[in-house]
Amino acid sequence: MLLASVVLIFLISCGGGNQQDDKKNDGADTAAGNTTSAVNTIVTTPQTMVIIVHKVADFVKWKPFYDAHDSARLASGLHNYVIGRGLQDSNKVLVALKADDLEKAKAFSKDPGLKQIMQKAGVVGAPSITFVTATWQDTANVGPLPRSMTTFTVKDWDAWLKSFDDGKQERTDNGLLVRVVGHDAEDTKKVALVTALSDTAKAFAYYKSDALKKRREAGGVITEPDRFLFTIVQRY
Repeated sequence: MLLASVVLIFLISCGGGNQQDDKKNDGADTAAGNTTSAVNTIVTTPQTMVIIVHKVADFVKWKPFYDAHDSARLASGLHNYVIGRGLQDSNKVLVALKADDLEKAKAFSKDPGLKQIMQKAGVVGAPSITFVTATWQDTANVGPLPRSMTTFTVKDWDAWLKSFDDGKQERTDNGLLVRVVGHDAEDTKKVALVTALSDTAKAFAYYKSDALKKRREAGGVITEPDRFLFTIVQRY
């Protein structure tokens, strides 16, 4: 589910004042070796990702099997990115992978070897495997904040994205920090969104609010959001 709008861009403010003084200060900083530059954490280059969500009998027993299968993933152009565990059920696991090639990733998902290793690892039931094009990411480390991966369908991607952009401050005020915005790799109307919850009480209240309902209506959302809450336990 995986795996998901577009915000929290670091603002760089430029002060006014005496230009001559600014030049002197710049020279002094350079001479002292104290030059600094803002780090851009925003990625807008589209990235194909594979989001796998499944339940396991025991996470501790599952993890070694997952690690041992890394060479098979790499052979298919899949790179480990994030592993998360459900906030309400810690044996529900989210795996996010970066993919070099969509077709290879699809072939990997249908490989009988994957099914066999999942069975050995104690995966319970059928996994959900989603192929997502992430169009915007904020890679800044916001620590152990819980995450929400939300998927839903819209009438039109561009119209929804404009409405989503307009709601940036509203989300921030309600404890939501956008981490990833994207859509299904083959259907732009199926949106995938990952947010971090800086204030869970505010975020949960916002999920039920009329404000969010109006925001969804304005953006042309036509299905109820499917939301999976998780915490990141490993970042590669």
